[in-house]
Amino acid sequence: MSETDFAQYITGFLARYLPGQRNLSKNTISSYRDAFKLFLVYCESEENLKIKKITIADITPELIVRYLAWIERVRKCGIATRNQRLAAFKSFFHYVVGMDPKHLLLCQKIFGLPMKKSPRPTMSFFSPEGLHHFLRQPNTATKNGRRDHAMLVLLYDTAARVQE
Repeated sequence: MSETDFAQYITGFLARYLPGQRNLSKNTISSYRDAFKLFLVYCESEENLKIKKITIADITPELIVRYLAWIERVRKCGIATRNQRLAAFKSFFHYVVGMDPKHLLLCQKIFGLPMKKSPRPTMSFFSPEGLHHFLRQPNTATKNGRRDHAMLVLLYDTAARVQE
């Protein structure tokens, strides 16, 4: 079996470039790998492209757009997952153009594919009564209660996020 340029590039991208040059985490590399595994499943099942014969020239922006639509429609993935899959392709084609500039035009077209905007969840806030009730919870008669009250006031006044 002869190797295609896609097989060579994807191997170098996943095995050397991402862990070596980009120093990405194993989870990120696994996520990128899964994006391409799913892409190959799509190509074979929906586009009738033989995995063994896929070349870089076969991966057009139109094919990627159809793949992303398939992910949302058939696989029921959300916009964030769809955008992550597109980011994997954009990163891959940054690697490809760095390895062989003859693919520059194709890569530029893929770089131009827009991320899909997702609705931002609305922030909920305490009502003034709810805030007073919340801040009255620690027992300020005890040392630990005063500490807890001070921490809650500090977190609220500095608009700290949940992660903080």
